[in-house]
Amino acid sequence: MSRQLKTLMTETLRSRYAEVDQACVIDITRLNVADTIRFRRLLRAKSMRVSVVKNSMARRAFAGGALEPLGRSLEGPCALVTGGDSAIEVAKECQRLSKELPLLGLKLALLAGDSEVMSLMDAASLKGHRELLADISGLISSPGRALAGCLSSPQGKIAGCLKAMVEKEEAA
Repeated sequence: MSRQLKTLMTETLRSRYAEVDQACVIDITRLNVADTIRFRRLLRAKSMRVSVVKNSMARRAFAGGALEPLGRSLEGPCALVTGGDSAIEVAKECQRLSKELPLLGLKLALLAGDSEVMSLMDAASLKGHRELLADISGLISSPGRALAGCLSSPQGKIAGCLKAMVEKEEAA
């Protein structure tokens, strides 16, 4: 490949991934054509994109950007999966699809704001944004529910005692 073509391809990669700060790396080389097409369609339906990259060009394109740690870790055949709400969602989806497509190779993940790369399986085991928000809202509302329970409990006991006294007076 000529130097001009390499430079052009590197610049194209750099512009494509300039705004991306999280991604997952997989190996799709062992999949047959039908499985590859099916895999790409399933991910596209969830607003995720698969791009096969040449490692040396990706390293140059990612240098100085948010994906630089991922670029340094690329080895062997690699495809980048981006999109979705987060890299955790992408990792969970890739892990789910790897059960249907056992020849799919799960490699690495880089989360937004993280400077270290982790295995895709580790990223898939983390809680996603929505799960964390649900946990936080549950923790925030927990003291309020406990307080409401404490406040309603004495009222119920007092009401029960008053009812018993009224019934006792009516019976007498």
